Amino acid sequence: MLDIKFIRENTAKAKERLALRGTNYDAAIDEAIALDDKRKEIIGEVETLKAKKNKVSKAIPQMKKAGEDTAPIMEEMKEISTRIRDLDAALADTEAKLKDALLGIPNVPADKVPAGTDDSQNPELRRWGTPREFDFEPKAHWDIGAEKGILLPEVAGKVTGSRFHFYRGYGARLERAVINFFLNTHTDAEGGYTEILPPFIANGASMTGTGQLPKFSEQMYQLGKEDSDLYLIPTAEVPVTNMYRDDIIPADQLPIRYAAYSACFRREAGAAGRDGRGLIRQHQFNKVELVNFTAPEDSWEQLENLTHEAERVLQGLGLPYRVVCLCTGDIGFSSACTYDIEVWMPSYGRYVEISSCSNFLDYQARRANIRCRNADGKPVFAHTLNGSGVAVGRTVAAILENFQNADGSVTIPEALRPFMGCDKI
Repeated sequence: MLDIKFIRENTAKAKERLALRGTNYDAAIDEAIALDDKRKEIIGEVETLKAKKNKVSKAIPQMKKAGEDTAPIMEEMKEISTRIRDLDAALADTEAKLKDALLGIPNVPADKVPAGTDDSQNPELRRWGTPREFDFEPKAHWDIGAEKGILLPEVAGKVTGSRFHFYRGYGARLERAVINFFLNTHTDAEGGYTEILPPFIANGASMTGTGQLPKFSEQMYQLGKEDSDLYLIPTAEVPVTNMYRDDIIPADQLPIRYAAYSACFRREAGAAGRDGRGLIRQHQFNKVELVNFTAPEDSWEQLENLTHEAERVLQGLGLPYRVVCLCTGDIGFSSACTYDIEVWMPSYGRYVEISSCSNFLDYQARRANIRCRNADGKPVFAHTLNGSGVAVGRTVAAILENFQNADGSVTIPEALRPFMGCDKI
């Protein structure tokens, strides 16, 4: 969440930049400031009363010694104690309301984030590779999967529901190969990431720490009864980031870089039409997530490194892609700046998102109380970043479509052949 001090000192800028997200947050900001004013007022009155109480308490023994009547002043002290108790309760209530107000305000888009209303206004930063020109009519990955018997959405629909998949035979092996290739690449000498296998369930505090709660509760799979505090994770970002919740990270350990495989679970319905078929938008999917913890002064450099690391696996597979910078109207709730990597999908005739790499600055760290020490040894909020390295199902879809052949076979990228044990499906 945002620092109330930042909001107070940059009110006009915060309102201006947040408005570019497409929603007016002026009222929310004004409410936060008003609650902070009330908080300060209560604290001031409590401190005044406590100072008076301490002063008078010291005088009572002298009054008794002098034979003076202390009954009136004792009654006054009783009233002051009652008032302090009431004010402490009011302070706790006000601080809770202030926290709730701040939790509902998204991160302020960084100055480098371009203004825009939707993804059509995301500027392209660079491209890698050239989309293939087919000398035959290419098929969509869901048709390839059906013909090869390696993707079985209809069976998953019977067993679970829509937007789930069974992978079968070489389909399952390809998904597993991609996961292993990603993890091996990110944890090699160049990547330098440490592999993490996290739990696929997280509690409410963890979901709040990374920004999923309370804003996106309707997209979560909550376990058990309605009052349950456990959720299926929407991304490994949640458990991995919360590894350091309420901790102070020693400066000599930064930056910390983790690569984590997990299954991901999301209720989001997604766009109608083409996204409803195949592997592009699922309620359950696999992903290898990259999570970074860094000192505040290094986070922008780390964002570039993180994005490069996500690009590296696509280059290793030979998949054409482009990188765009999300505009203010398309950026995520917790992010200050996001680069999307979009892979070329022949069935769509365009680039499709396959990875998002984001710098959250101290927004998540403030929610989760993740700190590090600065050069003076003083605890400060760390900066957190994360990126998909990359979405596994979408990578499988891109491989099936980009490397299909006229005879119906699919060529396996060379980097995956040691995992697959074959060069074609």
